[in-house]
Amino acid sequence: MPARSPKKAGPQMPTGDSKQPRVGLFVTCLVDIVRPSVGFAAVRLLQAAGCDVAVPAAQTCCGQPAYNSGDREAARSLAEQTIAAFDGFDYVVAPSGSCAAMLKCHFPRLMAGEAEAEARARAFAERVYELVSFLVDVCKLTSVPGAFAGRVAYHDGCSGLRELGIKRQPRQLLAGVPGVELIELAEPETCCGFGGLFCVKYPDISNAMVCKKTAAVAAARPELLLSGELGCLLNIAGKLAREGSRVGCRHIAEVLAGETGEPPIAQAAQRA
Repeated sequence: MPARSPKKAGPQMPTGDSKQPRVGLFVTCLVDIVRPSVGFAAVRLLQAAGCDVAVPAAQTCCGQPAYNSGDREAARSLAEQTIAAFDGFDYVVAPSGSCAAMLKCHFPRLMAGEAEAEARARAFAERVYELVSFLVDVCKLTSVPGAFAGRVAYHDGCSGLRELGIKRQPRQLLAGVPGVELIELAEPETCCGFGGLFCVKYPDISNAMVCKKTAAVAAARPELLLSGELGCLLNIAGKLAREGSRVGCRHIAEVLAGETGEPPIAQAAQRA
């Protein structure tokens, strides 16, 4: 049975309930194609925080791959489409620091020099948040639906950390999850080596970097490694699997929301 896609589920426009903030969920390509459970976890968390959530069907890619490879024309076209798709929402929330940073920090730069387009991009950017920072900083969420009994470590994705200042928020929510023993990796802020196109252009350097990250995971001995960045998790989980590690990797939203029906990333489902 094919995996559910959050881009095809739920209402497509806000309901207009003025008592609830209207949130448009920017699902991200990796979530939609590789890990739909993260999208459903995000919806559950936003609803738990009292938001009216919708998933605009017209959304596609944030344009980050095109932007990073120098194709500004394609990136701008995608930016314009995204801004239009999320018109009418109070907030735009993404379960990814890198995609949220693209929307918030780089869309205005794509429109620089054209007053009307730049003003629209800046107004859009002011409404954009990464999921966990939105839950903590805007919604003031203090309790979550999920629970997990065991040792958990958190990896800071580069874009979320360095462009959006996300550090305290995921740890704050995890500290309140029943059963979680939150531990820190050595050098948790060090890049895992994924970096989108970086791992394709510089595979040897990328592999050396992820080896250091998995060594830190092995030394800390968590049962789960979490992050708010699915790209990082795919990179780290793949390396851990090739090394024979039994440490599971999940997006933080899955644990916070209790959406853990799918096996950890890069691990096969247990046979009955």
